[in-house]
Amino acid sequence: MKHTPIKAALQCRDFGSTLTVAGWVRTRRDSKAGLSFVELNDGSSTRNLQIVAPKELPNYQSQVQKLYPGCAITVTGSLVESPAAGQAVELHAREVTLLGECDPMKYPLSKGRISFERLREVAHLRPRTNTFGCVARVRNCLAMATHRFFQERGFYYFNAPIFTASDCEGAGEMFQVTTLDLNNPPKNPETGKVDFQQDFFGKAVNLTVSGQLEAETHACALGSVYTFGPTFRAEKSNTTRHLSEFWMIEPEIAFADLQDDADVAEDYLRALFTAVVQECPEELDFFDQRIEKGLKERLVRLSTAKFARITYDEAIQLLEKNADAFEFKPYWGADLQSEHERHLAEKVFNGPVTVMNYPKEIKAFYMRQNDDGKTVAAMDVLLPEVGEIIGGSQREERLDLLEARIRELGMEPENYWWYLDLRRFGSVPHSGFGLGFERMVRFCTGMANIRDVIPFPRAPREIEF
Repeated sequence: MKHTPIKAALQCRDFGSTLTVAGWVRTRRDSKAGLSFVELNDGSSTRNLQIVAPKELPNYQSQVQKLYPGCAITVTGSLVESPAAGQAVELHAREVTLLGECDPMKYPLSKGRISFERLREVAHLRPRTNTFGCVARVRNCLAMATHRFFQERGFYYFNAPIFTASDCEGAGEMFQVTTLDLNNPPKNPETGKVDFQQDFFGKAVNLTVSGQLEAETHACALGSVYTFGPTFRAEKSNTTRHLSEFWMIEPEIAFADLQDDADVAEDYLRALFTAVVQECPEELDFFDQRIEKGLKERLVRLSTAKFARITYDEAIQLLEKNADAFEFKPYWGADLQSEHERHLAEKVFNGPVTVMNYPKEIKAFYMRQNDDGKTVAAMDVLLPEVGEIIGGSQREERLDLLEARIRELGMEPENYWWYLDLRRFGSVPHSGFGLGFERMVRFCTGMANIRDVIPFPRAPREIEF
């Protein structure tokens, strides 16, 4: 049987028409007139559809009057104009079918307000709440807008591997994957160390922290590509801004320099903000009223914003003018802290800003070295309220300089032989960037904790589901 989404039913004005809806009961109240009023929600809207169930229904006493929050039902009835304030329509039921019972004494989603901390403990049920239903719909909107943006610009969707033997960022904070018996791992008799040649892959393997290096292989063959998949970092940062498993969007743009990279990044952000504003007005109203005042206005403004562009040198000069205002004093050669990034976006430019050409000592090995010998062609895109939202760079396409940089950092060129091959065989300038998807969802919803914008958060000592 085809069901009408409750969001569509609430917008319908074809009074007298017959509709069938399905969902979960939010509330039920009974009147002395022999009617029950059931608030029904199916996850398509923050608003409930009121069901008016008369006592003449054959299962009125046996089932309708025992509908508690959480029960799943289908209802067939007539759509009528509602006489009640605050709702335009209601459904007068001719048939109510109970699909799934719910014990009110055990159901953890009571009618009262529940803290986000408590909802994380019942993450399998929290999408039924208004807040997390809104989060899920905004997340879906941003995901679809991501694919639409890159597909319309001729990018190919690339699936990066989850298992890798390469450390893209060189930070070493990676999750190791093994099938060896951890209680009795095989040892190399000469070194006394674990013999990974006996492991499943025949070498030490980790979960990926980035799909960038692999994406470059296809950018250097097909043109421009983008990844959109999970990445993993074993960073023991138990904060509201960090996750151990999170999703990354990483476009790789062939025949492109740093300016091209910034152009795509800025256009992409505007496209995301535009999509949320246009496609999720109900959700933004909810977040604006309940979570963060001014959120909707900020996203509307950013959807058409012009991004300022400055160099790292200029950023440091601007920050040093207010050095006493910061916990971490800015100086040339230091990475920008969140307080510095927000100061630039919120105080200096009052809008988004792209900072370019960072010191090479604080950036990854694959970034293109500038002619000054001190900086690399890297960029960060900064937004008000959050700081860095995108990090990117032009990749080093010159074999000799890339290999020298790898050795300089104490890494083994042999581990990157295939990556270096891209520079040996038809090397081209190319650029790319990365955006942490959950950070974007958090920015567009105003949610304070990043663990509340992913269905099942993975963080230190947090993997219940």
